[in-house]
Amino acid sequence: MKVTRHIRLEIAANSLASAVAAQEGGADRIELCDNLEAGGTTPSYGTIAAARDVLKLPLFVLVRPRAGDFLYDSRERDVMLRDIELCRKLGCDGVVIGALDADGDVDVVFSREMVAAAGAMHTTFHRAFDAVRDPSRALETIITLGCAQVLTSGGYASAPEGALAIAGHVETARGRLLVMAGAGITPGNVAPLVGVTGVEDVHASARAVRTTAMRFHNQRLAGLDHDWQQTDRATVRALRDALDGCVSR
Repeated sequence: MKVTRHIRLEIAANSLASAVAAQEGGADRIELCDNLEAGGTTPSYGTIAAARDVLKLPLFVLVRPRAGDFLYDSRERDVMLRDIELCRKLGCDGVVIGALDADGDVDVVFSREMVAAAGAMHTTFHRAFDAVRDPSRALETIITLGCAQVLTSGGYASAPEGALAIAGHVETARGRLLVMAGAGITPGNVAPLVGVTGVEDVHASARAVRTTAMRFHNQRLAGLDHDWQQTDRATVRALRDALDGCVSR
């Protein structure tokens, strides 16, 4: 008999509107962030607070003070710990964290501080994991830190490219840590990816271009008030439908 399994769908939402669209489209969880075009940064206080007020889904918040690498100085670390504290006070369900040292290993000391600051909130170690020099060693470190989950593309530009590596991580971490596949996931490739990797969680942004409703444009500003990208409810629904047909291994 064909037995389907529920694969959890996390949507990286770059605004309150994106988060609402993700919820309406059938997502299981929201990762709230900003600046997805730069890999994601921490959203504003107002965005987090408003999302917590209107969302019925579990709400996770990305804690990343800037784009670029994952090596943080003392001022950046202070900002990140304050953001985690804010998320906890606002009643968020989880935070998405990550930090490396200059040699490409997990920054154990600071990561431990972030996990401690999160308290009872769920902690996901983000794709800083894909930038480490030794993924096997890093995976064991993340498990030891007490993170509940790691987000990964298998060390490749997209999860479909890194599917075999992700499958290896799933097997290694089984029963100790959840492995979530993310990057380059679409309604067309998500079911085969789940079949190859065995993941129980997938991560996508499901974005589409939103056209500005402005009729007037100051041409001297070179497109300051241009179109933008936002999570698309229909794409989220297509991802959900594709996942709902996944068969248990």
